Amino acid sequence: MTIPFFPVERLYNPDTSILAGMTPDQLRAALASAQSALIQLQTGGKPVSVSYAQGDGSRSVTYTQASIAGLTALIMQLQRQLGIGRRRALRPIF
Repeated sequence: MTIPFFPVERLYNPDTSILAGMTPDQLRAALASAQSALIQLQTGGKPVSVSYAQGDGSRSVTYTQASIAGLTALIMQLQRQLGIGRRRALRPIF
């Protein structure tokens, strides 16, 4: 009988993360901003392209649209850096 192999998830190390130099206040502000952007994107509150016409001609502004998957990954990384989120499973010791 063979035992299936399941790779162990790499542990997150906040000291070597790309976000390691940020203060907790900066991380919380970035998290709030990313969560707000995700909500606006999902609810259609952030237009990607806006055009309007005035007497002297038409104008248009185009914004880049962040992907929902990218924002979600950023939010999860910020939460891990702040210690928010899933805890590791407890393992009983006999």
